[in-house]
Amino acid sequence: MAEILMPARPLTARLRRRMRRSRLGQISLIMSFWLAGEALVRLLGLPLPGGVVGMAIVLALLASRRLTPISVRRGAEWFLADMLLFFVPAVLAIIDHRELLGLLGLKILIVILAGTAAVMGVTALTVDLCYRWRLRHAPPLSR
Repeated sequence: MAEILMPARPLTARLRRRMRRSRLGQISLIMSFWLAGEALVRLLGLPLPGGVVGMAIVLALLASRRLTPISVRRGAEWFLADMLLFFVPAVLAIIDHRELLGLLGLKILIVILAGTAAVMGVTALTVDLCYRWRLRHAPPLSR
């Protein structure tokens, strides 16, 4: 009898609970943010990808606590787990440009790896030098 007298849970609470359990619902929510970003880019003529604007909307909602991380966690995990599927167009582009699979592609790969190694090395040396300089010029600790 007591449960009959209690008011039904608000629709939003039931929807939130269902959304936390539903991977498909979370995927749909993430895609709706992407579509909203696409719409804003086209409407405002922004020079940004719609996905970036959509994820900025998600970030703003997460920062303002209007959206909880648990509301999109399962959907985001699915997207990350199947990330290779989203790069299929890039793989097809490489197949269309077979010259990238030969000597030219090897040269490009070497340049990319060497550039990455150079950036990482220079960053490590800079951090190390700054750390040593700070240790030399730090005021002595008073006891």
